[in-house]
Amino acid sequence: MSTLSHLTTPAGLAPGNGYSHVVHGEGRIVAISGQVSLDAHGEVVGEGDPTAQAEQVFANLHRCLEGAGATFAQVAKFTFFVTDLAVMPALRSVRDRYLDPERLPACSAVQVAGLVRPELLIEIEALAVLPSGTART
Repeated sequence: MSTLSHLTTPAGLAPGNGYSHVVHGEGRIVAISGQVSLDAHGEVVGEGDPTAQAEQVFANLHRCLEGAGATFAQVAKFTFFVTDLAVMPALRSVRDRYLDPERLPACSAVQVAGLVRPELLIEIEALAVLPSGTART
């Protein structure tokens, strides 16, 4: 069960395209470092392919959330870092398979000059909120 409330369009703001303007909740905060399209061996998955990279990034995010006892339903905020805004349609397409379209997290997208390795196109960090009393070690 989600501890989050979503305000998709506060008064006076234009509707967001694929995100909520405001998400709030009470509980334990889980911060997930930026995830890139590296596999368990540190190898890049999908060099030059934004869809393949987005799939690996979301698989990595899933593993991180699961490790904290969380799900995508508990993500309050994503920050997308992309080397080219042209990858956004592929990223959103993959993202949409993981999220409830009625309860989208807050989101920021930032185009950057580069990521930690030149073949990486996408990095995503997440902030989740879990109910109090769900501590994991």
